[in-house]
Amino acid sequence: MKKMTALFFSIALLLSGCGQATEKNPTSTTSAASEGGTAEGIQKLKIKITHVVAENTPKHQGALAMKNYLESHSQGLIKVEIYPSGALFGDQDEYQNLIANNVQFIMPSTNKLIGQDPRFYIPAIPFLFDSDESAMNFWDGEKGQDILHGLRKDGVIGLQVWPNGQKHITNNKRPIVSPEDLKGLKLRADGGKIVADIYSPFNVSTQSIPFSELYTALSQGVVDGQENPFSNIDSQKYDEVQKYMTVTGHTRVDYVLLTNSEFFDSLNDPTRKLIEEAVKEGTQVARSKAAELNAQAYEAIKKRGDIEITELTPEQREVFRKAFQHVYDKYTPIIGEDVMEEIKKHNGK
Repeated sequence: MKKMTALFFSIALLLSGCGQATEKNPTSTTSAASEGGTAEGIQKLKIKITHVVAENTPKHQGALAMKNYLESHSQGLIKVEIYPSGALFGDQDEYQNLIANNVQFIMPSTNKLIGQDPRFYIPAIPFLFDSDESAMNFWDGEKGQDILHGLRKDGVIGLQVWPNGQKHITNNKRPIVSPEDLKGLKLRADGGKIVADIYSPFNVSTQSIPFSELYTALSQGVVDGQENPFSNIDSQKYDEVQKYMTVTGHTRVDYVLLTNSEFFDSLNDPTRKLIEEAVKEGTQVARSKAAELNAQAYEAIKKRGDIEITELTPEQREVFRKAFQHVYDKYTPIIGEDVMEEIKKHNGK
Protein backbone atom coordinates (compact mmCIF):
# COMPACT_ATOMS: atom_id res chain seq x y z
CA MET A 1 0.00 0.00 0.00
CA LYS A 2 2.91 2.34 0.73
CA LYS A 3 4.23 1.70 -2.76
CA MET A 4 0.85 2.46 -4.31
CA THR A 5 0.46 5.67 -2.26
CA ALA A 6 3.91 6.89 -3.28
CA LEU A 7 3.25 5.96 -6.86
CA PHE A 8 0.05 7.95 -7.18
CA PHE A 9 1.68 10.89 -5.43
CA SER A 10 4.30 10.86 -8.18
CA ILE A 11 1.54 10.79 -10.81
CA ALA A 12 -0.05 13.82 -9.17
CA LEU A 13 3.27 15.66 -9.34
CA LEU A 14 3.72 14.68 -12.97
CA LEU A 15 0.33 16.06 -13.89
CA SER A 16 0.59 19.19 -11.77
CA GLY A 17 0.39 22.56 -13.38
CA CYS A 18 -2.70 21.55 -15.34
CA GLY A 19 -4.84 24.50 -16.27
CA GLN A 20 -8.44 25.17 -17.18
CA ALA A 21 -10.22 23.86 -20.25
CA THR A 22 -8.96 25.06 -23.62
CA GLU A 23 -11.15 26.38 -26.40
CA LYS A 24 -10.37 23.20 -28.36
CA ASN A 25 -11.66 21.02 -25.54
CA PRO A 26 -14.36 23.03 -23.73
CA THR A 27 -15.75 21.77 -20.45
CA SER A 28 -18.14 23.23 -17.96
CA THR A 29 -17.42 23.51 -14.25
CA THR A 30 -20.14 22.46 -11.82
CA SER A 31 -20.45 21.56 -8.17
CA ALA A 32 -21.39 17.94 -7.62
CA ALA A 33 -22.22 15.91 -4.55
CA SER A 34 -20.19 12.72 -4.23
CA GLU A 35 -20.00 9.80 -1.86
CA GLY A 36 -18.43 10.83 1.40
CA GLY A 37 -18.90 14.56 0.90
CA THR A 38 -19.26 17.32 -1.68
CA ALA A 39 -16.85 17.67 -4.58
CA GLU A 40 -16.79 21.32 -5.59
CA GLY A 41 -16.04 22.37 -9.14
CA ILE A 42 -16.22 19.02 -10.95
CA GLN A 43 -16.21 19.60 -14.70
CA LYS A 44 -18.90 18.15 -16.94
CA LEU A 45 -17.12 15.68 -19.22
CA LYS A 46 -17.73 12.96 -21.75
CA ILE A 47 -14.84 10.50 -21.69
CA LYS A 48 -14.20 7.72 -24.18
CA ILE A 49 -12.17 4.61 -23.32
CA THR A 50 -11.32 2.10 -26.04
CA HIS A 51 -9.55 -1.25 -26.01
CA VAL A 52 -9.32 -4.31 -28.26
CA VAL A 53 -10.12 -7.25 -25.97
CA ALA A 54 -13.34 -8.82 -24.73
CA GLU A 55 -15.34 -7.77 -21.67
CA ASN A 56 -14.38 -10.78 -19.52
CA THR A 57 -10.74 -9.66 -19.28
CA PRO A 58 -8.70 -7.77 -16.64
CA LYS A 59 -8.36 -4.78 -18.98
CA HIS A 60 -12.08 -4.32 -19.40
CA GLN A 61 -12.75 -4.86 -15.70
CA GLY A 62 -10.25 -2.13 -14.87
CA ALA A 63 -11.87 0.22 -17.39
CA LEU A 64 -15.30 -0.57 -15.96
CA ALA A 65 -14.06 0.22 -12.45
CA MET A 66 -12.85 3.62 -13.70
CA LYS A 67 -16.21 4.31 -15.35
CA ASN A 68 -18.21 3.36 -12.26
CA TYR A 69 -15.99 5.41 -9.96
CA LEU A 70 -16.10 8.54 -12.11
CA GLU A 71 -19.82 8.46 -12.78
CA SER A 72 -20.83 7.73 -9.19
CA HIS A 73 -18.43 10.20 -7.55
CA SER A 74 -19.30 13.00 -9.98
CA GLN A 75 -23.02 12.33 -9.60
CA GLY A 76 -23.28 11.84 -13.35
CA LEU A 77 -21.44 14.99 -14.42
CA ILE A 78 -18.76 12.79 -15.92
CA LYS A 79 -20.07 10.28 -18.46
CA VAL A 80 -17.77 7.46 -19.57
CA GLU A 81 -18.22 5.37 -22.69
CA ILE A 82 -16.22 2.13 -23.00
CA TYR A 83 -15.66 0.53 -26.40
CA PRO A 84 -14.32 -3.05 -26.03
CA SER A 85 -13.21 -5.49 -28.75
CA GLY A 86 -11.95 -2.76 -31.06
CA ALA A 87 -15.44 -1.31 -31.51
CA LEU A 88 -14.12 2.27 -31.76
CA PHE A 89 -10.46 1.96 -32.72
CA GLY A 90 -8.20 -1.02 -33.34
CA ASP A 91 -4.76 -1.73 -31.95
CA GLN A 92 -3.15 -0.23 -35.06
CA ASP A 93 -4.79 3.19 -34.89
CA GLU A 94 -5.80 3.81 -31.27
CA TYR A 95 -2.51 5.55 -30.33
CA GLN A 96 -2.80 8.13 -33.10
CA ASN A 97 -6.43 8.72 -32.19
CA LEU A 98 -5.39 9.27 -28.58
CA ILE A 99 -2.85 11.87 -29.72
CA ALA A 100 -5.66 13.53 -31.70
CA ASN A 101 -7.86 13.45 -28.55
CA ASN A 102 -10.53 11.44 -30.37
CA VAL A 103 -10.43 9.15 -27.34
CA GLN A 104 -9.25 10.02 -23.82
CA PHE A 105 -7.95 6.69 -22.47
CA ILE A 106 -6.47 3.64 -24.17
CA MET A 107 -4.64 0.58 -22.82
CA PRO A 108 -2.38 -0.75 -25.58
CA SER A 109 -0.05 -3.65 -25.07
CA THR A 110 3.51 -2.57 -24.33
CA ASN A 111 4.64 -3.98 -27.67
CA LYS A 112 2.59 -1.27 -29.43
CA LEU A 113 4.81 1.37 -27.80
CA ILE A 114 8.21 -0.01 -28.80
CA GLY A 115 8.51 2.61 -31.54
CA GLN A 116 8.19 5.33 -28.89
CA ASP A 117 10.71 3.73 -26.52
CA PRO A 118 12.55 0.40 -27.01
CA ARG A 119 12.42 -0.21 -23.26
CA PHE A 120 8.83 -1.32 -23.81
CA TYR A 121 10.43 -4.53 -25.09
CA ILE A 122 10.75 -5.55 -21.42
CA PRO A 123 7.66 -7.83 -21.16
CA ALA A 124 8.79 -9.61 -24.34
CA ILE A 125 12.10 -10.77 -22.84
CA PRO A 126 11.62 -14.52 -22.18
CA PHE A 127 11.36 -15.61 -18.54
CA LEU A 128 12.34 -12.16 -17.25
CA PHE A 129 9.64 -11.95 -14.57
CA ASP A 130 8.51 -14.66 -12.17
CA SER A 131 5.03 -13.28 -11.58
CA ASP A 132 2.57 -10.44 -12.11
CA GLU A 133 3.64 -9.01 -8.77
CA SER A 134 7.32 -8.77 -9.69
CA ALA A 135 6.44 -7.17 -13.04
CA MET A 136 4.16 -4.57 -11.44
CA ASN A 137 6.76 -3.85 -8.76
CA PHE A 138 9.17 -2.87 -11.51
CA TRP A 139 6.70 -0.62 -13.35
CA ASP A 140 5.69 1.07 -10.09
CA GLY A 141 9.33 1.79 -9.29
CA GLU A 142 11.56 4.63 -10.40
CA LYS A 143 12.87 3.02 -13.61
CA GLY A 144 9.41 1.91 -14.71
CA GLN A 145 7.87 5.31 -14.04
CA ASP A 146 10.66 6.98 -15.98
CA ILE A 147 9.71 4.92 -19.04
CA LEU A 148 6.03 5.85 -18.71
CA HIS A 149 6.75 9.56 -18.24
CA GLY A 150 8.83 9.60 -21.43
CA LEU A 151 5.67 9.43 -23.56
CA ARG A 152 4.93 13.10 -22.75
CA LYS A 153 6.88 14.00 -25.89
CA ASP A 154 4.02 12.54 -27.96
CA GLY A 155 1.33 14.46 -26.08
CA VAL A 156 0.54 11.30 -24.12
CA ILE A 157 0.72 10.59 -20.39
CA GLY A 158 1.61 7.09 -19.22
CA LEU A 159 -0.36 6.54 -16.02
CA GLN A 160 -0.15 2.89 -15.04
CA VAL A 161 0.72 -0.61 -16.22
CA TRP A 162 -1.99 -3.26 -15.98
CA PRO A 163 -1.06 -6.95 -16.20
CA ASN A 164 -2.73 -9.49 -18.39
CA GLY A 165 -0.31 -12.21 -17.48
CA GLN A 166 2.12 -14.71 -18.91
CA LYS A 167 1.85 -15.94 -22.49
CA HIS A 168 1.38 -19.56 -23.51
CA ILE A 169 1.72 -21.14 -26.95
CA THR A 170 -1.06 -22.82 -28.90
CA ASN A 171 -0.69 -24.44 -32.33
CA ASN A 172 -2.17 -26.97 -34.74
CA LYS A 173 0.94 -29.01 -35.56
CA ARG A 174 2.33 -30.74 -32.47
CA PRO A 175 2.71 -30.56 -28.68
CA ILE A 176 5.54 -28.16 -27.69
CA VAL A 177 7.68 -29.87 -25.08
CA SER A 178 11.14 -28.60 -26.02
CA PRO A 179 12.54 -25.71 -28.09
CA GLU A 180 13.12 -28.19 -30.92
CA ASP A 181 9.36 -28.65 -31.24
CA LEU A 182 9.04 -25.03 -32.35
CA LYS A 183 10.95 -25.64 -35.58
CA GLY A 184 9.10 -24.75 -38.75
CA LEU A 185 5.98 -23.32 -37.12
CA LYS A 186 4.16 -20.24 -38.39
CA LEU A 187 3.17 -18.19 -35.33
CA ARG A 188 1.23 -15.01 -34.79
CA ALA A 189 3.56 -13.47 -32.27
CA ASP A 190 2.91 -9.76 -31.91
CA GLY A 191 5.72 -7.79 -30.35
CA GLY A 192 7.95 -6.20 -32.93
CA LYS A 193 11.41 -7.20 -34.04
CA ILE A 194 12.17 -8.99 -30.79
CA VAL A 195 9.67 -11.72 -31.67
CA ALA A 196 11.62 -12.65 -34.79
CA ASP A 197 14.82 -12.59 -32.73
CA ILE A 198 13.32 -14.90 -30.11
CA TYR A 199 12.24 -17.54 -32.58
CA SER A 200 14.82 -17.19 -35.38
CA PRO A 201 17.13 -19.96 -34.07
CA PHE A 202 14.21 -22.37 -34.39
CA ASN A 203 13.26 -21.42 -37.95
CA VAL A 204 9.87 -20.14 -36.78
CA SER A 205 8.03 -17.82 -39.16
CA THR A 206 6.33 -15.02 -37.21
CA GLN A 207 3.56 -12.73 -38.41
CA SER A 208 1.91 -9.66 -36.88
CA ILE A 209 -1.87 -10.06 -37.18
CA PRO A 210 -4.35 -7.66 -35.52
CA PHE A 211 -5.89 -9.17 -32.41
CA SER A 212 -9.41 -8.79 -33.82
CA GLU A 213 -8.43 -10.87 -36.88
CA LEU A 214 -6.50 -13.63 -35.13
CA TYR A 215 -9.35 -16.16 -34.66
CA THR A 216 -10.09 -16.08 -38.38
CA ALA A 217 -6.39 -16.35 -39.26
CA LEU A 218 -6.06 -19.44 -37.07
CA SER A 219 -9.21 -21.06 -38.42
CA GLN A 220 -8.09 -20.49 -42.02
CA GLY A 221 -4.54 -21.73 -41.43
CA VAL A 222 -2.87 -18.40 -42.17
CA VAL A 223 -0.68 -19.22 -39.17
CA ASP A 224 -0.21 -22.47 -37.25
CA GLY A 225 -0.45 -20.96 -33.81
CA GLN A 226 -0.18 -18.00 -31.48
CA GLU A 227 0.87 -16.93 -27.97
CA ASN A 228 -1.40 -15.26 -25.40
CA PRO A 229 -2.38 -15.38 -21.72
CA PHE A 230 -5.12 -17.79 -20.64
CA SER A 231 -7.70 -15.01 -20.39
CA ASN A 232 -7.28 -14.09 -24.06
CA ILE A 233 -7.16 -17.71 -25.22
CA ASP A 234 -10.39 -18.38 -23.33
CA SER A 235 -12.28 -15.19 -24.18
CA GLN A 236 -11.41 -15.48 -27.89
CA LYS A 237 -12.07 -19.27 -27.89
CA TYR A 238 -8.80 -20.06 -29.66
CA ASP A 239 -9.10 -23.62 -28.38
CA GLU A 240 -11.91 -24.05 -30.89
CA VAL A 241 -9.42 -23.66 -33.74
CA GLN A 242 -6.22 -24.99 -32.11
CA LYS A 243 -5.19 -28.55 -31.20
CA TYR A 244 -2.32 -28.08 -28.72
CA MET A 245 -1.46 -25.69 -25.90
CA THR A 246 1.77 -25.60 -23.92
CA VAL A 247 1.81 -23.74 -20.61
CA THR A 248 5.12 -21.96 -21.14
CA GLY A 249 4.71 -18.59 -19.39
CA HIS A 250 7.70 -17.47 -21.45
CA THR A 251 6.80 -13.82 -22.04
CA ARG A 252 4.10 -11.43 -20.84
CA VAL A 253 1.22 -9.26 -21.98
CA ASP A 254 1.12 -6.01 -20.04
CA TYR A 255 -1.01 -2.98 -20.89
CA VAL A 256 -0.18 0.69 -20.43
CA LEU A 257 -3.00 2.98 -19.35
CA LEU A 258 -2.53 6.15 -21.39
CA THR A 259 -4.35 9.47 -21.57
CA ASN A 260 -4.13 12.50 -23.83
CA SER A 261 -2.03 15.24 -22.21
CA GLU A 262 -4.06 18.10 -23.72
CA PHE A 263 -7.22 16.59 -22.25
CA PHE A 264 -5.60 16.07 -18.86
CA ASP A 265 -4.01 19.52 -18.81
CA SER A 266 -7.45 21.08 -19.40
CA LEU A 267 -8.80 19.71 -16.11
CA ASN A 268 -9.18 21.80 -12.99
CA ASP A 269 -7.80 20.50 -9.71
CA PRO A 270 -10.97 18.79 -8.35
CA THR A 271 -11.66 17.02 -11.63
CA ARG A 272 -8.07 15.93 -12.08
CA LYS A 273 -7.97 14.59 -8.53
CA LEU A 274 -11.16 12.61 -9.14
CA ILE A 275 -9.75 11.09 -12.33
CA GLU A 276 -6.50 10.20 -10.54
CA GLU A 277 -8.57 8.42 -7.90
CA ALA A 278 -10.47 6.58 -10.64
CA VAL A 279 -7.16 5.52 -12.21
CA LYS A 280 -6.07 4.16 -8.85
CA GLU A 281 -9.35 2.25 -8.49
CA GLY A 282 -9.11 0.84 -12.02
CA THR A 283 -5.51 -0.19 -11.48
CA GLN A 284 -6.29 -2.06 -8.27
CA VAL A 285 -9.18 -3.90 -9.94
CA ALA A 286 -7.24 -4.74 -13.12
CA ARG A 287 -4.30 -6.08 -11.15
CA SER A 288 -6.39 -8.16 -8.76
CA LYS A 289 -8.51 -9.52 -11.61
CA ALA A 290 -5.55 -10.58 -13.77
CA ALA A 291 -4.53 -13.60 -11.70
CA GLU A 292 -8.15 -14.45 -10.87
CA LEU A 293 -9.41 -14.35 -14.44
CA ASN A 294 -6.40 -16.20 -15.83
CA ALA A 295 -6.93 -18.99 -13.32
CA GLN A 296 -10.64 -19.14 -14.18
CA ALA A 297 -9.85 -19.06 -17.89
CA TYR A 298 -7.39 -21.94 -17.59
CA GLU A 299 -10.01 -24.03 -15.79
CA ALA A 300 -12.58 -23.17 -18.47
CA ILE A 301 -10.19 -24.24 -21.24
CA LYS A 302 -9.48 -27.53 -19.47
CA LYS A 303 -13.17 -28.13 -18.84
CA ARG A 304 -14.09 -27.64 -22.50
CA GLY A 305 -11.52 -30.27 -23.41
CA ASP A 306 -11.09 -29.05 -26.98
CA ILE A 307 -7.31 -28.69 -26.85
CA GLU A 308 -4.48 -30.98 -25.68
CA ILE A 309 -2.59 -29.29 -22.84
CA THR A 310 1.08 -29.74 -21.95
CA GLU A 311 2.40 -28.36 -18.65
CA LEU A 312 6.16 -27.99 -18.61
CA THR A 313 8.18 -29.31 -15.70
CA PRO A 314 10.70 -26.97 -14.01
CA GLU A 315 13.47 -28.85 -15.81
CA GLN A 316 11.79 -28.35 -19.20
CA ARG A 317 11.28 -24.65 -18.48
CA GLU A 318 14.99 -24.30 -17.71
CA VAL A 319 15.82 -25.81 -21.11
CA PHE A 320 13.65 -23.15 -22.75
CA ARG A 321 15.22 -20.42 -20.64
CA LYS A 322 18.74 -21.39 -21.75
CA ALA A 323 17.59 -21.64 -25.37
CA PHE A 324 16.57 -17.97 -25.24
CA GLN A 325 19.89 -16.68 -23.85
CA HIS A 326 20.62 -14.98 -27.18
CA VAL A 327 17.70 -12.62 -26.51
CA TYR A 328 19.24 -11.42 -23.24
CA ASP A 329 22.60 -10.90 -24.94
CA LYS A 330 21.12 -8.74 -27.70
CA TYR A 331 18.51 -6.72 -25.80
CA THR A 332 20.26 -5.92 -22.53
CA PRO A 333 22.29 -3.13 -24.19
CA ILE A 334 19.12 -1.81 -25.88
CA ILE A 335 17.04 -1.75 -22.72
CA GLY A 336 19.94 -0.76 -20.49
CA GLU A 337 21.94 -2.76 -17.98
CA ASP A 338 20.71 -0.48 -15.19
CA VAL A 339 17.09 -1.30 -16.05
CA MET A 340 17.79 -5.04 -16.25
CA GLU A 341 19.51 -4.93 -12.87
CA GLU A 342 16.52 -3.11 -11.40
CA ILE A 343 14.21 -5.82 -12.77
CA LYS A 344 16.30 -8.47 -11.03
CA LYS A 345 15.84 -6.64 -7.72
CA HIS A 346 12.06 -6.57 -8.06
CA ASN A 347 12.08 -10.15 -9.28
CA GLY A 348 13.98 -11.36 -6.24
CA LYS A 349 16.81 -12.71 -8.39
